[in-house]
Amino acid sequence: MYSTVWCGYCQRLKAQMGRAGIEYDEVDIEHDEAAALFVETVNGGSRTVPTLVFPDGTAMTNPSLKQVSEKVGAVG
Repeated sequence: MYSTVWCGYCQRLKAQMGRAGIEYDEVDIEHDEAAALFVETVNGGSRTVPTLVFPDGTAMTNPSLKQVSEKVGAVG
């Protein structure tokens, strides 16, 4: 998950994923310029977070917990 510490949407999704038992790695785009540039490429030039990249290489921007759960095959 690409995020920032001040992003409310990021905080909410991280909490929801934690409660659902969905594991993730987090990259703060404010401390990693390469990550910020990647997020821009995924989001048409915008640094929109949360941006999630999945093992199959696909990405979702500001997804719901339901979308994430369906993508990773989580139950719930």
